[in-house]
Amino acid sequence: MATATTTLSTAPRRNNTEATQQTMMLLRRVLTYGVLILVALLMLLPFVYCVVNSFKPIDDINQFPQVLYPVNGTWTTANYARTLGGNNQFVRWIFNSAVVALFVTLGHILFDSMAGYALARIKFPGRGVAFAIMIGTMMVPGIVLIIPRYFVFKSLGMAENFSALILPGLADAFGIFLMKQFFESLPIDIEEAAMMDGAGRFRMFFVVILPLAVPALTALAIFGFQGAWNDFMGPLIAVGSGPKEIWTVQLGLALIKGDTGQALQWDILLAGAVITTLPMAIIFFIFQRYFIEGSTYTAVKG
Repeated sequence: MATATTTLSTAPRRNNTEATQQTMMLLRRVLTYGVLILVALLMLLPFVYCVVNSFKPIDDINQFPQVLYPVNGTWTTANYARTLGGNNQFVRWIFNSAVVALFVTLGHILFDSMAGYALARIKFPGRGVAFAIMIGTMMVPGIVLIIPRYFVFKSLGMAENFSALILPGLADAFGIFLMKQFFESLPIDIEEAAMMDGAGRFRMFFVVILPLAVPALTALAIFGFQGAWNDFMGPLIAVGSGPKEIWTVQLGLALIKGDTGQALQWDILLAGAVITTLPMAIIFFIFQRYFIEGSTYTAVKG
């Protein structure tokens, strides 16, 4: 009888404890998501101001840049018409950037994946040293390479040439490292089975291994396209002193900003900034699942 009474008395206490724990977990989750949403909004705020002001007249931009609606005028798309039209060659610069980014991305997919697979699976003398040297290049600041890169372009006759925008970016150390990590996470039994079926190294790589590497290749493509599209220093060294017809959009934005002197034309500059941001935003939102999945292979192995 005493045991039954004790059991009945402790049951409400357990229920109260479980309810308290669930409430605390719910509050902790709400607080966590609230902080994350607040941080995300703070990070998006500059981009929101950029987009909003790009649709406002120039007087509103100069007088009330912090207001999220036009005070002295109405919403307008004239800023985009002036940016894409006129004599500033903005459309040409967008086309140049798209071509460069496309070729650089294809180069990363091909050469980085081949180099990463070689470092992950093929045993050759000096493999560890080669990988260490490659990783070491990632620690060199880009600013240190400005003058050497210009002299290399000059000696090879590539300065002020469209090829100087593409060839140096066809492969990079980070992409090789990313693909190496991914290939090492694949079970070697797949390759052994392909070899037993008579597949050579190249056929096995292109027919069997690469289709399995779609998540990593997608992340690699996004990194490559983003790097080439947003690159400013590389095109400045390669074609900065050349004709404006071969400039990229980042050099073009710098020209728009620099040519206006003290009277900075914020309407054209903000409209151009939004236009250059849209391709990367669209690509990321479409492929973000593959991007996040592929990025984990830089840190996870096995």
